[in-house]
Amino acid sequence: MLALPAAIAFPALWSLARSRRTAGLVSAAYFLAASRGLPQGVAAFYQSDIWPGLILCIVASSGFVFVHVVLWSRQSGPRKALRYLVAMILMAIPPFGIIGWAHPVTAAGVVFPGWGWAGLAAVAAGLAIMTTRYRPAAAMALVGFWLWSAAFWTAPKLEAGWQGVDLQLGDSLGRDSSLTRHSGLAATLRAQRRPDAAHMLLPESALGFWTPSVDRLWQQQLTGTDVDVIAGAAVVEPEGYDNVLVRVSSTESEILYRERMPVPGSMWQPWLPLIGRSGGARADFFANPIVSVGGQRLAPLICYEQLIIWPILQSMLHDPDLIVAVGNGWWTRGTSIIAIQFATTEAWARLFGKPFVMSFNT
Repeated sequence: MLALPAAIAFPALWSLARSRRTAGLVSAAYFLAASRGLPQGVAAFYQSDIWPGLILCIVASSGFVFVHVVLWSRQSGPRKALRYLVAMILMAIPPFGIIGWAHPVTAAGVVFPGWGWAGLAAVAAGLAIMTTRYRPAAAMALVGFWLWSAAFWTAPKLEAGWQGVDLQLGDSLGRDSSLTRHSGLAATLRAQRRPDAAHMLLPESALGFWTPSVDRLWQQQLTGTDVDVIAGAAVVEPEGYDNVLVRVSSTESEILYRERMPVPGSMWQPWLPLIGRSGGARADFFANPIVSVGGQRLAPLICYEQLIIWPILQSMLHDPDLIVAVGNGWWTRGTSIIAIQFATTEAWARLFGKPFVMSFNT
């Protein structure tokens, strides 16, 4: 995570390009390098060769490249800085922000931990200045804060009463809906629970399809305990499904959160209604940025939402008490994808001074 600020070099390289074509090549190289684990991950997910992943990676980079090519200019000075600020904003919000991972502004959490919105603004300003002739001064200032932060880095805060449980169940998680699997998950929670844990977190898709039967089963499994379980599941509707977090205890349950931005392509498929078909995960975009559990306000992030910008910033506008992040990364084995998700989530938590809890399946 401490290497995230290396991305501050990108706006300088982009601005130094001598032509629009070169600016496009610089942008493509940056984005494809940051996405280097995607081809292998897609191949594992679809059990295919690497070509579909390479094609997807190139398609995903097209938005990033398009924005930076269109906004590149031979002009220097404040106008170029303003153009780069516009590019940063476009890559942070929909529609371009849907594939806006590897955003350089994520480095704010390492360069200015605890500064909150002021730190975000400072990094954005610094990145913009990197496109002007004042880039040496901006680079020295940002690198100085970076080194100071790295020298005094401390372990992240753990929120009292919360416990994330990681699983190593591979691609069977969410697909095995047997009684044995659910009973095994409940047994894992009981075995790993810390004495102070009132809320336990399970990964994305941990409970599979959320149905009345699964609801009753988990309430029975938790009988005699005083723990809340927050876990990933899927709620199926006639037109598609919602990727959700549910909360269940021995006495009650609720759908806590509906994912704002599922993975484009493999989950979110907005073209299906256009061809008269149903299916795919629904994107709620700007819905439910904050949820409440036990009197605490949570900023939930499911998998892909940890890689893009607007979900976490939208949640931070509401000043949550805690960031809760889950994922199901069995298909990322041998890649850096989960490490990137951990790094970006921790960076945002450190920027805003928030504790966080995570749960992943590998």
